[in-house]
Amino acid sequence: MTATVRQEPRDRARPRTLRLPVLLALLVGLAGVGYRLALLLADAPPTNSDEATMGLAALHIARGEEFPIWFYGQAYMGTLEAYLAAPLVALAGPSVLALRLPTLALYALFLALSWRLTRRLGGDPWFALLVIGFLALGSDRVVKNQLIAGGGYPEMNPAGVALALLTVALCANRAGGRLLRWAAWALVSGLMLWVDPLLLPYILGTGTVLVVWRRRELAGRAGLVVAGALLLGAAPMLVDSLRHGRNPLTAVLAASGGDATASWGERLYGGLVLGPPLGMGFCSPSHCATWQLWWALAFPVLLLLAILSAWRTLRTARRSTADFEALPVARNGDGPRPGGAAGGDDQRVSAAVRLALLAGAAAVFAAYVVSSAAGRTPVESSRYLSCLAVAAPALLWPLWRAARRRSGVLRVVAPAVLAAILGTAAVATVEAIRTVPATSAEAERHRTLVDALAELGVRHVRGGYWTCNRLTFATGENVVCAVVDDELRPGFDRLPAYRQTVAADPDAAWVAPVGSPLAARLDQRLGPEPGAFEVVTVASWRVYLLRP
Repeated sequence: MTATVRQEPRDRARPRTLRLPVLLALLVGLAGVGYRLALLLADAPPTNSDEATMGLAALHIARGEEFPIWFYGQAYMGTLEAYLAAPLVALAGPSVLALRLPTLALYALFLALSWRLTRRLGGDPWFALLVIGFLALGSDRVVKNQLIAGGGYPEMNPAGVALALLTVALCANRAGGRLLRWAAWALVSGLMLWVDPLLLPYILGTGTVLVVWRRRELAGRAGLVVAGALLLGAAPMLVDSLRHGRNPLTAVLAASGGDATASWGERLYGGLVLGPPLGMGFCSPSHCATWQLWWALAFPVLLLLAILSAWRTLRTARRSTADFEALPVARNGDGPRPGGAAGGDDQRVSAAVRLALLAGAAAVFAAYVVSSAAGRTPVESSRYLSCLAVAAPALLWPLWRAARRRSGVLRVVAPAVLAAILGTAAVATVEAIRTVPATSAEAERHRTLVDALAELGVRHVRGGYWTCNRLTFATGENVVCAVVDDELRPGFDRLPAYRQTVAADPDAAWVAPVGSPLAARLDQRLGPEPGAFEVVTVASWRVYLLRP
């Protein structure tokens, strides 16, 4: 009776103890979403013509004019973001905010799923809070990956975490809704193969765990469900490939630098030194300070330690489960409980999924290091490492365990490393915030250009690549722009119909940023005679009109 009375306060106190990290995680998550919403309302991060190309796809879908499978002008990168944004574009008209509200929702989903995954993998609430705190921070490169609707990146992280969560649930032998979970795993996998195959290592990793744990189940109805849902998710890609005989993988390799050259020194520096700090949110906008590069050394070491830790846990839990199953069954209620085996199996599942996530992260990292893109454009192409965040709960787990030790050197080192991770990411976040006023001012200047073209009655223009589709989307195609290079020659039009429309207008204007090579070239054609240009300067833009 006394033992019962003493135990009751502890049982009552335990939920109260758990409530604090849950509440803090909720507040931190809301702060992360709120920070990104504030960026969107301040026109940050800066938009560009690539994002506007996705916006034009959303505009065409909203109008029922076209239902594109691929990002315009190429045979890879699915247009899922355009379909998500199309209802908002239909309701509110074309705008960057309408494009990015779905990506903000995807980020919020990523946080929620990451909390759940961290808990399901055996992490206590305080560790889950640490993971959410890290993911709530946002450097310049990170928020660009998460918010810009430029194709593929905002979807990958929530999809990767969802695959891991579904894998845990399917391997945990839970009854009820299993076919639905199998279908969800396969559908998400198929969609990501269409949208962006960068997530393929995580698909293969979690798929391997499912085959090892549930191969008998896959031999039955579950296998048929997986095959059907996988084909359904990848259907846009498969149908297009069959119709046109195109191989999306070839296009992806070409876009990632597979058809270009970079020295191994450039690749190793861009991939090993700049890649991890830039891709995971430890760097300033568009560059890494020397002190921020410490993560380039820490990341591969931590990745290796996390892999070894997960493998050791997997082997240890496997032996303990085998020992339990070898014990004779107790007839009088004595001996081990059935829950002991379940606990060992849960540890094995958690370790196996952590190992799958880490193997996926290692594969993504290795593929990036050997690519020419890492050497040619390391700052911009570090976006290919954005899905490393999927493995954050597994990557940080060894540090958390070491920090919880009662004694030893690691008890001091691990908290210091965790503090350095959060501190460096926080500094990068502050430096990203400092760029917001300049970004907002540039967006306002672009709106001034749009208004000026409407006042001038200009409907058709020529301009640079980074001018054209942004201008066309911002005006809802009231202004159509054809791309030219700095020598006034035809450039790369992602929608060839725009060039035909502009070519049919003999009075088409030209638009160029002040001080650009294109503006300097057009200035040479200024003059009072008919057929020469007269110029109107609007904010930081020059509009060239033909003299009658």
